[in-house]
Amino acid sequence: MGHGVVAVLTRLGATPNRVTLLGLALVVASCAAYLLHRSAFWFGLSLAVAMSCDALDGALARAQGSVTKFGGYLDAVIDRYQEIVTFLAIAWVTGWWLASFLAVTGATLTSYNKARLAIEIPVDNKAWPDLLERPHRMALLFAGLVLDPFLPLPDWLGGRFLFLVLWVLAALTHVTAIQRFFRARRNLAAASR
Repeated sequence: MGHGVVAVLTRLGATPNRVTLLGLALVVASCAAYLLHRSAFWFGLSLAVAMSCDALDGALARAQGSVTKFGGYLDAVIDRYQEIVTFLAIAWVTGWWLASFLAVTGATLTSYNKARLAIEIPVDNKAWPDLLERPHRMALLFAGLVLDPFLPLPDWLGGRFLFLVLWVLAALTHVTAIQRFFRARRNLAAASR
């Protein structure tokens, strides 16, 4: 299916950067709709579709032979904005501001810890096998949203599945950020020798 979508996008004259920006627009639209309908189930499904552009932009760039450093940079920046607006919408609708704040800051620090190291020393983008990378975070969030109406929890666990998932994300994103911090520390020490 991915190759077919890439072929259609190529025929339509789409560029990878436009697909990246389209992904952001779709996520923002999905979040705006969630503020109105307040259905976690539909929000989870629409986010999964909207964030699929995250995979399409890179596939399109490779298929067109138009991979650029700016494209990779733009994709990373847009990824952060997608996560920020998503957790803002969840906090706004649910009132779970602290859990949402901790989840998004953990996700942002996870990304930052690798990016900041890359300023100091060359970094292999593939050698970061951390606990909760972005695809895993998003899959967990989508599952939390889609399953929320069907998995009620006891009050001592917040009463809702999404509440539990947000706290799991909050904890594990910070654990992942700390993992990356210590990996960066080891890499910097090795580079100094």
